[in-house]
Order: sequence, then structure tokens, then C-alpha cells
Amino acid sequence: MRGRRIVLGVTGGIAAYKTPELVRQLVKAGAEVRCLMTRAAAEFVTARALETVSGHRVLASVFDDSPAAGIDHIRLADEADLFLVAPCTAHTLARLALGLADDLVSTVALATRAPILVAPAMNVNMWEHATTQAHAEALRARGVRFVGPATGELACGWVGAGRMAEPADLVAAAMSVLGAGPLAGRRVLVTAGPTHEPVDPVRFLGNRSSGKMGYAIAEVARDLGAIVTLVSGPVALVAPAGVELVRIQMARELEAALEARWRDTDVLVMAAAVADFRPVEAADQKLDRRAGTPTLVLAANPDILAGIGRHRREEGRARPLLVGFAAETRGGEALVDRARQKLSDKGCDVVVANDVSGGAVFGEDESRIVVVTAEGADPIGPTDKRALARQLWQRLALRLA
Repeated sequence: MRGRRIVLGVTGGIAAYKTPELVRQLVKAGAEVRCLMTRAAAEFVTARALETVSGHRVLASVFDDSPAAGIDHIRLADEADLFLVAPCTAHTLARLALGLADDLVSTVALATRAPILVAPAMNVNMWEHATTQAHAEALRARGVRFVGPATGELACGWVGAGRMAEPADLVAAAMSVLGAGPLAGRRVLVTAGPTHEPVDPVRFLGNRSSGKMGYAIAEVARDLGAIVTLVSGPVALVAPAGVELVRIQMARELEAALEARWRDTDVLVMAAAVADFRPVEAADQKLDRRAGTPTLVLAANPDILAGIGRHRREEGRARPLLVGFAAETRGGEALVDRARQKLSDKGCDVVVANDVSGGAVFGEDESRIVVVTAEGADPIGPTDKRALARQLWQRLALRLA
């Protein structure tokens, strides 16, 4: 981001204490950072701290005493390549949505023509309130980008969505908006979640995948500048903003969705937990136990990953970089050995292995993985799935380069 000008608006949330580290990381990435503060922000972070890490005077009021203050905020609005608001409180979110200009941050937001990126931070009930969600949707409709909020323990003691995204995630998002991320312009295709193979109109064969890992992989790729398509099985997750979402139910629908897309892709990450088998024939009426115990005749679903690996070899394609997943119920060396076997059998470049014995990682926010390539095995974690996704992409970006 060398030479890029970022204006950072800091508002009055407890997460403001993280902003000096955010500024430090932006400056380290090459950006010139100018900071604005609301009056409430000064309760959580000092102007001196932000001036020290940014190397520039911090503005806190349109009516600053300095001779240039009367025009500084307009000049900053004009010269900004990106306007970042972090943390963005519920109050500031409402101001931005309504187009108010009654403090320095909202005034610059209204005056700038630069892209706007906001990092919400508030109590979970405030974030989920219908008014806040309406304000967020209004801003998204006007092209404002959002990072977070993340889910976890909040300063108020509640647990849920409301944490400000971490500085590293905000830097990655800024790079994405500015077209400066390591995946800028790359086309990424990610699969996530389970498949459901119908037994009758109300029952199915499926698995316990929540889709959280695949969704995190897609979101981080987006933040790093990629053009992302996410093919998702049935999950209870919010569709990520800025990502093309293709919904499927069955393995054969997933196969068709990938067949139409994989050849135009730079990276294919197969994080979906695809059912190995399906009923040969689904009943058209709900099975009734009074009719006796039914017999299910199963057929093997297509091995989608192996099929793409085979076609890639036959067509002499170097792309997409093919990343498979191996969810196994054995850990240690047995897990790595199985991943190495899958690397060969499926024609993958990378296999991400994880131990799912006892269902330990399904639906959880944390996990651990082993990234297996022809060169070796690289364990990551345990940590939250977004951090895992970020570290995985660091490795994949190097292979792409």
C-alpha cells in the first residue's frame, strides 16, 4: 500500500484501544495514515498515541484551534484513497447511514468520494437490533464495505457478534479495497458445508459440517483481494458480503456447479464435506414406520475432487491450484499419512487435514489443521477458524506466486 492515503476515523467504543496497533500495521504496509477522533474516542485512546504511530497530527474537531483546521477535514476527504472507521459504534453507524455531519468523522465521511470501510463494534443486542441492521443494509446498498463484527466475548460480558475485527483483518480488508492484497485479481472458488442426499421429502443422509471453515476461507480470500465464488451446502450461516454465493443441496448439484466454473479459477478450495453415498431412489412420500423398517439401497456419489484432479492432468492445466480437505477420525501420524495418500490419489497440490474424532470441531469456532504438500506437513493451531484461514492463505499465496 505504499503511497496510499488512509484516513482513519476512531469513534467511542472500547475497541478504540486497538487502533494504535492498527495504525502501526497500516504504516508498516506502506500506507500514510491520518487519524480523526470523536470526543468519545478520547475516553479510550489518546491523540498522542495515534500521533506517535502515524507521524501526523490527529484532528478531533472541525473547530480545531489550528489555522488550517477549517479546511483540513475537507482536504483529507479529498485526498483520501480510503476512509476507514474503526471502531464504528452504533451511534456512528446511524450517523453515516442518515448522512449526518455533526462531528468530524461523519463530516469527512459525507465529504469524501473515497471508498468507505467500517468495522462495527458494539454490544450484540445493539448490533442485532432491527434499526442497526437497517442502517447497515442502507450503507451496503451505497457501496460501503463492512469488516466484522467478529463473534466472541464482549467487553460488557455478553457473548456474540459485536467485537471489532482484529487489526490484521482490517489491514487485509483495506488492501482488498485498494486492490493491493496478495490475491488481488485472483479468481477463487471455495466449497463449504455438507451435502444432503434425500431419503424422502423430509429426511436425508448428511453430516455434521457447519460450513464455518469454508466460509472463513472465502471471507479471508475476499479480504485479500480475490474475486470469490462460494458454493455452499445447506448451512445456518449468513452469506458473506462481496462474495458470489451458489447454494446447492446434493453432491451431484455440487459437481455440476464446479464443472461450470473450475476451469476459469486460479484456486479451488474443496472444504465441503461431500456425502460419499446417496440413496439410489428417494421416496416421493414420507416413509411411514407403520409400514415396517425400510431398506435403503445406497449408491456411491461421484468423487468430485478426484475427477477435477484427473481432468486437470489430462488437459495439461497448471491451474487451478487444487486444495483438498481430509477430515479424519485418526490423529497424529495416521492423519498426516492419510492426507499424503489423498494428495496423490486425488491429484491435489495441497491437502488440509484435521482430526474430527468425536465430532470435536464441527460447529466450533476453533480448530487445528495440518497443511500437507509434497514438501512436508505444516501444523497450524489450535486457533479460531478465521485465523486458520488467514494462515492457510498465506501459504497458498506463496504457491501461487
